[in-house]
Amino acid sequence: MTHYSSKLCVLLSAGVGAGLAQAAESGFLTDSTATLQARNYYFSRDFSDIRGPERSKAEEWAQGFILNFKSGYTPGPVGFGLDAIGTLGIKLDSSPDRVNTGLLPVKEDGRAADDYSRLGVAGKMRVSKTELKVGELQPNLPVLVFSDIRLLPPSYQGASITSGEIDGLTLQGGHLTSTSLRNEAGDDKLQAMLGHRPQRQASSDAFNYAGADYAFNGNRTTASAWYAQLEDIYDQRFFGLKHSEPVGDWVLGANIGYYDAAEDGKKLIGEIDNQAFFSLLSAKRGGHTFYLGYQAMYGDSAFPRVFANVSPLGNEVPTFEFASPDERSWQVRYDYDFAALGVPGLVASTRYITGDNVDTGLGYEGKDWERDLDLSYVVQGGALKGLGVRVRNVTARSNYRTDIDENRLILSYTWTLF
Repeated sequence: MTHYSSKLCVLLSAGVGAGLAQAAESGFLTDSTATLQARNYYFSRDFSDIRGPERSKAEEWAQGFILNFKSGYTPGPVGFGLDAIGTLGIKLDSSPDRVNTGLLPVKEDGRAADDYSRLGVAGKMRVSKTELKVGELQPNLPVLVFSDIRLLPPSYQGASITSGEIDGLTLQGGHLTSTSLRNEAGDDKLQAMLGHRPQRQASSDAFNYAGADYAFNGNRTTASAWYAQLEDIYDQRFFGLKHSEPVGDWVLGANIGYYDAAEDGKKLIGEIDNQAFFSLLSAKRGGHTFYLGYQAMYGDSAFPRVFANVSPLGNEVPTFEFASPDERSWQVRYDYDFAALGVPGLVASTRYITGDNVDTGLGYEGKDWERDLDLSYVVQGGALKGLGVRVRNVTARSNYRTDIDENRLILSYTWTLF
């Protein structure tokens, strides 16, 4: 249990716990929900033309369990509640020459741990349409994306506030002091990445953020403005616009964003100069969805983000980011939902991204490309209803970073406990 969790348990037991009989008759218990997800994850990456410290292969198989509990609120103008998340990861197959997949912790002897687990708790308070949370958090923001792309999801420790008092306008802010990484049980200091390179030489005591999202035009248009600071490492501003427009049998969409980042405070990893623009256009008709994306990096630095997260950049995918200094990249993507053919639950996706103009610092222009194939199916009925199967195959090539051939097989099932 985290440091925040233990403090909150004491406070809640002294406060909310004192009125448990009343809470039982109120929304605190009656509005509570709990789910348990089982996730079986096989991950394999073959490296070739190695240009860094990577091994020739990373391959592991693990079983995960994710328990989520969310209470309702006690009655009255100020409501109190409690959220909790418990995670457990179990090694099924690994060896010292195939570790570092991001599924399992690696011990000092170079072997993957047999298991790892965590329990985190967050107290919450609601006044009108404003909610304050303190403890274990899993934010999903333009400046800190909820990067649930391995066996277990990451989390953060701190405080957040969300307000929707004005129709269409959502305001958020937060102060985070530590993180539990996707393949770790304990708390870690906050660190940064520049592009695909972790900056492990320095850590920060806090990540602060504030932002606003305004939805209008029948909720078909959303404008966003955000600010983030990884203390003494970088600060970042984000401006975004999303829109969808029905045109006959089609639905056209646009997702456009701009980031601007610089070094902050003590400049623990040096000077940072990055501006990033992305645009992702879509056209949907029936089961077909077509995408076209363009992304560009400006300035002397790669795109900064909190380690080890993905970002909402239009051309970023879980393998390559296309966010190196000066990089320009294009994406074409096609999704098909087989519900249009009478097979609900089956979805296929393929995309190709190519980038160039990278300032490698090695005296030549960097180039890279990636091809992704994804196929997923969720059983719609019968004894296995809700069972999900996802297959992912990736080929990624570059002349300045390590080539990757990747395969993932993910089985998941979620029980609704109450």
